[in-house]
Amino acid sequence: MSGVHHAIVETPEPTGTGNWLWAEEDQTREFAQRMALQIDLLDSYIELEGDLGAGKTTFVRHLLQALGVKGRIKSPTYAVVETHEAIDLNSKAMTPVWHFDFYRFNDPEEFEEAGFRDVFASQGLKIAEWPKQALGMLPLPDLKLKITVNELEGRQVEVAAYSPRGLKILHGMQDSPSTVPKFTTGHANKTP
Repeated sequence: MSGVHHAIVETPEPTGTGNWLWAEEDQTREFAQRMALQIDLLDSYIELEGDLGAGKTTFVRHLLQALGVKGRIKSPTYAVVETHEAIDLNSKAMTPVWHFDFYRFNDPEEFEEAGFRDVFASQGLKIAEWPKQALGMLPLPDLKLKITVNELEGRQVEVAAYSPRGLKILHGMQDSPSTVPKFTTGHANKTP
């Protein structure tokens, strides 16, 4: 029996979006620090999209540091997943974080064979780079960050929320530096 989740309907529209500009790495760090303060973050799933060198892993490194992860934070490109323990800034408890990089997946079935379904069903923060390489195997993300490099301005970041949890995080991020929030659909104005 295949573990692939075939789409019954097209990918849903986001319940809200926001746009940021990271002209320099300090703005990436500030954005990550602001995200780390969001109450629902540590039990969410975030997808990162962008070309090689767009800054996906750099963002994750800043986010994990803001969540209290100590030591070297490396890219999971070869290992596929790196596991960390973050500090819940609200309860001060330790919580698991899984940083995935599906770049080297040749077939989405590798996701099932690796046993990642159990990880995604568990508590904790899950962050995935190159999620399209595991297409059909991953749940709908709470948030999707699409990072586009603009040589003149830096990195343009579109954040899209796909769940009430993601929308709550997005609303909490709207006061972040370098933000130009733009919310779409009727759900964006409701308090989650």
